Amino acid sequence: MNSDPATDFGLDPQKMPKHVAVIMDGNGRWAKKRLMNRVKGHEKGSDTVRSIVSTARELGIGVLTLYAFSTENWGRPAIEVKTLMSLLKRFILSEQDELMDKDIRLGVIGQMERLPGDVRKEMESAIETTRHNNAMVLNLALSYGGREEITRAARLLAVKVARGDISPEDITEDKVASHLYTKNLPDPDLLIRTSGEMRLSNFMMWQAAYSEIYISQTLWPDFTRQEFMDIIKNYQGRDRRFGKVLCSSNDGSRH
Repeated sequence: MNSDPATDFGLDPQKMPKHVAVIMDGNGRWAKKRLMNRVKGHEKGSDTVRSIVSTARELGIGVLTLYAFSTENWGRPAIEVKTLMSLLKRFILSEQDELMDKDIRLGVIGQMERLPGDVRKEMESAIETTRHNNAMVLNLALSYGGREEITRAARLLAVKVARGDISPEDITEDKVASHLYTKNLPDPDLLIRTSGEMRLSNFMMWQAAYSEIYISQTLWPDFTRQEFMDIIKNYQGRDRRFGKVLCSSNDGSRH
């Protein structure tokens, strides 16, 4: 009888987070430490993405969201933005077969319309190709900002109120959540940030209200599958607290 991969790694498959979100930070500093161009850091970071996506799939994590490009990143030097877009396109083209083989569905949150036309075309094609896959969702946050997302939701709701489709009293937390980019996804149980920075950087500000947060000192290009699994083990040892409600051992039961 085959054992569960999570068990093989010393993890409890019953306490696995349903959704893990990652702020992938440190590519530039990784390159600078090695007297390399920042581009080399982004390239090495792409290798880490492949490793962590594969590991998350093995562990049975349902959703993995990666903060790949923020709304603020458009303000970086043009050559760096161009390189990041090129790497993104290359990643999508090279990984489609792997996504299909591993039954992974690709998703995007953020202003996809702002992406260069060729990148957007490949992204839309990959989303369509993988849309029936259901073992895991790989969710890329692209041209994404938490404040922009909430503002967009407020604007959509305001339009519905103005049209008379809903009344202001109908606007609940669930109603707001249903107008976010993540409307079809569970909130992240675990949010990981690499490189030691202690901030959310405008990432999933609504959804992360009760996420368990783990700050890794490791720069993203050096982040390994073993550290990822160690963080999952740390998560499984926590008692989650939702205000006055306790959720013991992350198994979904509250008392």
